[in-house]
Amino acid sequence: MEVLVILVPLALALGLAGLLGFLWSLNSGQYDDLDGAAWRAIADDEIEGV
Repeated sequence: MEVLVILVPLALALGLAGLLGFLWSLNSGQYDDLDGAAWRAIADDEIEGV
């Protein structure tokens, strides 16, 4: 049972770190153009004659 004294705060700290990372990604514009990356992945950008 003594291990819970370590594990509960550790779990809360990791959850808070994940939440802060997600909020940072929202504020920095990581999710602004979701369709652009998908279209760039299938776009034909090969240079002919190479």
